[in-house]
Amino acid sequence: MATCPHPIPYQGSKRRLAAQVLAFVPNDVDTLWEPCCGSAAVSLAAAREQRARRFVLGDSLAPLCSLWQRILDEPGALADEYQRLWSAQREAPRAWYDEVREAFNADHDPAKLLFLLARCVKSAVRFNAAGAFNQSPDRRRRGTRPERMREHLLGASALLAGRTEVRAGDYAHALDEATAGDLVYLDPPWQGTSGARDRRYHQQHERERFVADLERLLARGVRVVVSYDGRTGDRRYGEPLPERLGLVRRELFAGRSTQATLHGRSSETVESLYLSPSLVGAG
Repeated sequence: MATCPHPIPYQGSKRRLAAQVLAFVPNDVDTLWEPCCGSAAVSLAAAREQRARRFVLGDSLAPLCSLWQRILDEPGALADEYQRLWSAQREAPRAWYDEVREAFNADHDPAKLLFLLARCVKSAVRFNAAGAFNQSPDRRRRGTRPERMREHLLGASALLAGRTEVRAGDYAHALDEATAGDLVYLDPPWQGTSGARDRRYHQQHERERFVADLERLLARGVRVVVSYDGRTGDRRYGEPLPERLGLVRRELFAGRSTQATLHGRSSETVESLYLSPSLVGAG
């Protein structure tokens, strides 16, 4: 998957794990639904490997969906806008970042969001209590160079344009039309890392509701793949999904933890993947 385009830098992206996830995705998928899409790494990989006829991308963060729509419809123009924003930071990068961030919070322009994601710390979307994007810039780098970003934007559009729909809104609303011939990939970014006292994400995780939504999907015969909890060494993130769902759990190895390495430890990061039983034979 190293050559798969990846235009949106996004913390928690499954780019490095896409090949492992795709090992469980059969070749007969009508529509692949990714309603917590973020960087849409799994959909891009599936499109590249021709695992599905159609794709539906969704996210609760409306400007992110607008960004994906621009990638599908006019990647060249978006690349031009990104280049202008990137080039304007040369003289005073921090002041320019703050100016773009303030403008994005006012107009929600997708090109500005792309620039902020390419420049902010850990490519992590963070919000304050008022709902404004408030992540700081990474002072060590200037973000993806415009020529490289253009390659990724054009490549992603070539893979997905003409067979992809984008829907902004709550993840569950995007799944009302999923059928037994489809596959739903769910990767809620907030599991294990946010809660009532941690409002950094655009949408908070409601575990009971999420499990109930999964139960309804499974009752309709919809095939599901869910990235959920995980661990680094002995430290666990999030609670496993309940056994009553009847899903098969597999572990995906994401490599050594960068944070642990910085502290002199060698810890492997492992993420849990939950699968409809019918998909296990594909892997």
